[in-house]
Amino acid sequence: MPVWLYPSTLEVVDKLVKQDNCKSRSDYLETAAQFYAGYLSGEEATAYLPPALVAAMRGTVQDSENRIARLLFKLAVEINMMMNVLAAGMEISDEDLRQLRARAVREVKQTNGRINFKDAIDYQRGEE
Repeated sequence: MPVWLYPSTLEVVDKLVKQDNCKSRSDYLETAAQFYAGYLSGEEATAYLPPALVAAMRGTVQDSENRIARLLFKLAVEINMMMNVLAAGMEISDEDLRQLRARAVREVKQTNGRINFKDAIDYQRGEE
């Protein structure tokens, strides 16, 4: 298949053929065409990003993940302490606890985790 390229484009190709360890211009153009086709189809997007950008993105995600994990751990410790303090001062039956857990699960699902303390107080007062 004959291909016509601008002389300036050929200069760039000739320079990069050696840099990319291609055997010929045709080999370079084949590699470039496959790369561009993959880029346009969106498959394996990380294969078409510069390695430094991929490394930076992975580092940012990892840092965020670590920070969230630490915060969740701290939150779990605080909730555990609060539950133990409440359990020491409350007399609640196993049946009431089971019903409360079921209600809490339904409420969290319905609100997508947005829990309102005032709503809990209203419920406890029978004011739903």
